[in-house]
Amino acid sequence: MPEHRYFILHKPANMVSQFVSPDDVGLLGDLKYPFPEGIHAIGRLDSHSEGLLILTTNKKVTNLLFQGEVPHKRVYLVLVGGLVSIETLAKLRDGIAIRIKGGGDYVTSPCEVDIIPRPEWLSKGKSEEYDVPRTWLSISLTEGKYHQVRKMVRVAGHRCKRLLRVSIENLELEDLKPGEVREIEENDFFDKLKIKNWKQTDEIVRNPLVKIP
Repeated sequence: MPEHRYFILHKPANMVSQFVSPDDVGLLGDLKYPFPEGIHAIGRLDSHSEGLLILTTNKKVTNLLFQGEVPHKRVYLVLVGGLVSIETLAKLRDGIAIRIKGGGDYVTSPCEVDIIPRPEWLSKGKSEEYDVPRTWLSISLTEGKYHQVRKMVRVAGHRCKRLLRVSIENLELEDLKPGEVREIEENDFFDKLKIKNWKQTDEIVRNPLVKIP
């Protein structure tokens, strides 16, 4: 039996990335999936966002994935109101100033942004009920400031109507439907996330005096 377990979830909208909350909101526990004790979410999505969410009993994954020396790419599908121009795409790609926690401005790093057709596999949300101009974007980032994608498109002159994370490196949402969970084997999990030092980290934790080349 492995020491830790790893899962991916297609988080539905209107659900927080938590099992407990003082607020009257949808919780991960509402899914009724038999998660093991000690499970927690990695790289949380806000309540309105959807898509790929990692859950694991391994507390070291957050540091390995989001605080390591090598940045990891995340891909989002984003529905915005209005028609996005070539000039706006260039602004988003080159970096755009957003307001971050603490009140300062932060210029986002260059990223990949493309206009895409509406994903055929994705069920329609409430934001698509009316026949008004809108644009689907694919945005690939290697950084993750608070509400970064929503702030980027807002500063660029468009309102985010829907946001869905579809991958972190090679770990992909694939055919998971909202609310569905899939368990991932440990080696496959770290391989898809392109994290190579996870075994070394475990060894250091078990024996801090060990020297690993």
